[in-house]
Amino acid sequence: MLALLLAGVLAVAQTSTPVALASQPAALHGTLLTPAAETLAVAVIIPGSGPTDRDGNNPLGVSSGTYRLLAEGLAAQGIATVRYDKRGLGESAAAMTAEADLRFDTYVDDARSWTADAASQAGLPCAWLIGHSEGALIALAAVKSPGDKVCGLVLLSGAGRPAGTVIREQLANVPDPLQSQALAILTELEAGRSVADVPPALGALFRPSVQPYLMSWLPLDPAALIAAYTGPVLIGQGTTDIQTGIADAQTMASARPDAMLVTFEGVNHVLKIAPVERAANVATYSDASLPLAPGVVDAVADFILDHSPGR
Repeated sequence: MLALLLAGVLAVAQTSTPVALASQPAALHGTLLTPAAETLAVAVIIPGSGPTDRDGNNPLGVSSGTYRLLAEGLAAQGIATVRYDKRGLGESAAAMTAEADLRFDTYVDDARSWTADAASQAGLPCAWLIGHSEGALIALAAVKSPGDKVCGLVLLSGAGRPAGTVIREQLANVPDPLQSQALAILTELEAGRSVADVPPALGALFRPSVQPYLMSWLPLDPAALIAAYTGPVLIGQGTTDIQTGIADAQTMASARPDAMLVTFEGVNHVLKIAPVERAANVATYSDASLPLAPGVVDAVADFILDHSPGR
């Protein structure tokens, strides 16, 4: 009971402020959460794949509140955060472009813009990028240019392999001739060539309007990107994650031997305690009352504070 009361006091003491970022065709929107006392560092929480909002929820059955809980936990340790609705979702709904005009770089550019804005809002020289799931790849891609105001990276539950490798694994159980057709299309897209003749059964994955996005996404290799980045990196991975695994984290860590690799025992993709059994694991995705697993916030906060400029 005392812990719950203290958590309530901390939540009240933290300051939540709506923030907006100029963009086309409309502004992007998010939340700046600042600590009750001095702001020691600031981070941008980059959402994962699909229609994921600033709190880590989406209409496909995820209501875990993972990003909100992470932001509140970090604020309690002196770290401000900006978390935001992706284009096309929540308050950023009007910012979505036509599907044929969308590129992976669109999300990367958004992350860069939020980074500069977060550093400015906090009055600090740089901001950390905390990328979760596909957000980890966005974070890695966002630091490929110099002068980007990024202090370092925290990569949580991120894939360590290119998307094409993952898609091929997912297609392994698709019967021929559909599997052969899908693999042939994937190979063309990886080579940067669009495919006009897509079987109706594969339209959901390879429809012409989504192919430009796929062609911008498929060439990205997380291991190559992390190897090219020279700033501080924390890689965090749960042992009961049924979407990404320890092998993904180890692949990235092998590419950056000086990165800090932290494994969270019994923790799943949404950073909650969960068994490996699928039904019980997935049940945590829709339970916002569950706290983040012990150790997750501490690992992130300790790394950020230990590696922030001037500390």
